[in-house]
Amino acid sequence: MRIKKIVGKKLKAIRLKNDMTIQELAEKSGVSSNMISRVERGLTIPSVEILMKLAGVFDKSINYFVEEVSTTHEVVFTRPGQRDTTVYDDEHNMHTESFTSGLRDPQFMSFFCTVPPGGTSGRQHMYHPGDELIFMIEGRLKVTIAGEEYVLTPGDSLSFKSHLPHRWDNISDQDAKVLWTLSPFTII
Repeated sequence: MRIKKIVGKKLKAIRLKNDMTIQELAEKSGVSSNMISRVERGLTIPSVEILMKLAGVFDKSINYFVEEVSTTHEVVFTRPGQRDTTVYDDEHNMHTESFTSGLRDPQFMSFFCTVPPGGTSGRQHMYHPGDELIFMIEGRLKVTIAGEEYVLTPGDSLSFKSHLPHRWDNISDQDAKVLWTLSPFTII
């Protein structure tokens, strides 16, 4: 199932389960009712920022909306190309494969990310509870945290408290390949 349909289906289901109108969800989340309607109908993929606002209303992780997992397990083994993609999957900014999809009650989220040249998290800074670890495998990534810039190259790692405003950009002319981990399993 395409990511747009997964997000829309889950958003509508949880909104109705909570006996909430689109307008009520718009007021609680700060997201326009038009955007919510478009997401629910599978017409658009919300930005990470919008999805975080919607997830916060229901006290859910953004993964709740993007991973289609029918069962959960205590052990999950996947091979390259078999991993679930997530909301971050966007051919212009980042292709993301989840290492933790299907794991029962994970205490962390971990992803293999491919950021194309020019890929960016956007102009807005992100912030959410928990910790992040970025480990560079290939390429170069500029990460800005609380106004401080870090340029990561292969072998570099960066750990930080993710309540600090942060954003990232691929500043090279090749794909940046990154191992990204967030802990605890963040409700954002």
